[in-house]
Amino acid sequence: MPLDPRSALRAAISVPGVPRDADGPVFREPWEAQAFAMALALHERGVFTWTEWASALAAEIKRAQAAGDPDTGETYYRHWLSTLERLVADKGVTTTDTLIRYRDAWDHACDRTPHGQPIGLTPADFSH
Repeated sequence: MPLDPRSALRAAISVPGVPRDADGPVFREPWEAQAFAMALALHERGVFTWTEWASALAAEIKRAQAAGDPDTGETYYRHWLSTLERLVADKGVTTTDTLIRYRDAWDHACDRTPHGQPIGLTPADFSH
């Protein structure tokens, strides 16, 4: 999912705490960019405002800190992903059960895929 640089920069400015440089958001891992892009796409489709997103993300970070997250910045996009999952379920875009079903399928796909090979999700991954 390619990022529109202007939209990504606007999002990075609108949401406090997004790791960024002068060009826009920065990511340590590809999945972080993908989670960012999913939130950007949902925002552009009107699922939530950036104000709503920032509030939900702040609440998620507070929950994590209360549970012992040291808040070193390394877990920022884990909180981003948790916020994304929570909001799409709360907004009725999907259900928590569907999210769990897909997470479990991806876990199975990861377990059966040899190290270094691309992970592909198949219908069989949903039956475990």
